[in-house]
Amino acid sequence: METSIIASGFGGQGALFAGQLLAYAGMDSGYHVTWFPSYGPEMRGGTAHCTVIISDEPVGAPVVARPDIAIVFNGPSFEKYESLILPGGLLVVNSSIVDEKSSRTDIASLYIPANDIAEEFGSSKMMNMAVLGAMLAQRPILPLEALEQALKDHLPANKVDLLEGNFLVLRRGFELGKVMVI
Repeated sequence: METSIIASGFGGQGALFAGQLLAYAGMDSGYHVTWFPSYGPEMRGGTAHCTVIISDEPVGAPVVARPDIAIVFNGPSFEKYESLILPGGLLVVNSSIVDEKSSRTDIASLYIPANDIAEEFGSSKMMNMAVLGAMLAQRPILPLEALEQALKDHLPANKVDLLEGNFLVLRRGFELGKVMVI
């Protein structure tokens, strides 16, 4: 099993942290992982994306041209990555911000109102957890509990007050992800 994931959005939306969290959870679960971040010089408001590979075999290279899964947080990321997903793959879209719908019939698409879910539990800054939960509902490459443990172990100290909220948003995304695939 090898799964490649691209998470992409504006800087500050949590795309890099989402990928890093997947990498930690995969590593802690005994898998081989890579996490390859990339971001523009703007940091906040510029583009940011990362590639994560989770595999039961050593990973040959951290670069992926055509991912199995793309998680897109904004319109420019949708436009860039929707066409690159491998047939049979999954597109997870933050529908709170992205209005576009995929025209592809060879992939599954999930439209999760991630910002709305996160705001319901206290802060839109947790919206990356909603899309991760939804992704895991459709592609259980890791158990939800592994992501929760990685979140507990690696959430920055200045955000520890959001830990319980992150758990709630992650679980809500997971529940919605079970029923919202198109």
